[in-house]
Amino acid sequence: MIRGYVVADFLSKQNIRTINRTADEYGYQLEFFANEQEAAGHTSDAEVLYSYKAELIESAPGLKWCHSPFAGAEKLLATGVFDSGEVILTNSSGAYGRAISEYIIMAALMLMKQIPEYRKITDERRWVQELPTRSICGSKIAIIGTGDIGRNAAARFSALGAASVIGFNRSGRKPEYFDKVYRLSEFEDRIGDIDVLVMCVPGTQETNNLLNADRIAALPAKAFVINVGRGTTIDQNALIAALDEERIAGASLDVVVPEPLPPEHPLWTAKNCIITPHMSGDMSLPYTVDITVDIFCENMRRYAAGGELINRVDPASGY
Repeated sequence: MIRGYVVADFLSKQNIRTINRTADEYGYQLEFFANEQEAAGHTSDAEVLYSYKAELIESAPGLKWCHSPFAGAEKLLATGVFDSGEVILTNSSGAYGRAISEYIIMAALMLMKQIPEYRKITDERRWVQELPTRSICGSKIAIIGTGDIGRNAAARFSALGAASVIGFNRSGRKPEYFDKVYRLSEFEDRIGDIDVLVMCVPGTQETNNLLNADRIAALPAKAFVINVGRGTTIDQNALIAALDEERIAGASLDVVVPEPLPPEHPLWTAKNCIITPHMSGDMSLPYTVDITVDIFCENMRRYAAGGELINRVDPASGY
């Protein structure tokens, strides 16, 4: 019998039934907790965990496999538990593309239609119609990161009539929905006329300050920056300066450094900057949770059979 624990407060009754059916079929003895406070002191004998809490992982000396319901893995990798490769970490990459791409489209439209400025005007109960607006239709979109989230965003921008959607990644390989994909080394040569730059890459040593001061300076003045990956991928001071000096048109940030963002942080007052509290991949969406559960259940089958797990995270690369 494989001893495991599921620690999550967002699972529906149907999700729990789905997990339990798989557990019964493949020889797992599972116990469910709503949060890490409930689970504290009860999971030390875990061989398998469904959790994103580092404290629980560190307190399970016999752990052999942890599945995170999220895509980002940096906080779990920071424990060092997975460094040797003897303990497996899998994630839920592939569950968030639809939800986060909807946020990306929303953010692009809010910036293009000047919704933050119109909100200020209507809060003052004034009637102003003269602000210039722009459209996704005919716009040139660039996306750094061509995985699940990037592909979903590219599909939606294309469906709304974007003139072009280009991507940037390490390999230069072109996934579906992109017109062209370039290596990151070509970034400065390819973004001189873009309208929107989307950042959707994980937080790793390699991506730290990926959008640095030089790359921000290479953006055209009309460009909007949208970040749904990790706050560490942007030089925030350089971004603030570019916004306040109107060297770029605006930004929407769902991820920042630090989180939560302190009330006195200058990002709050940067010009034309929309900030949201890391909610674009909200676990309240049933289909997102369903996909994370499906990935976990598929891996339960594979783990019980001694097979290769899907969505395995490489500790060296961070994803």
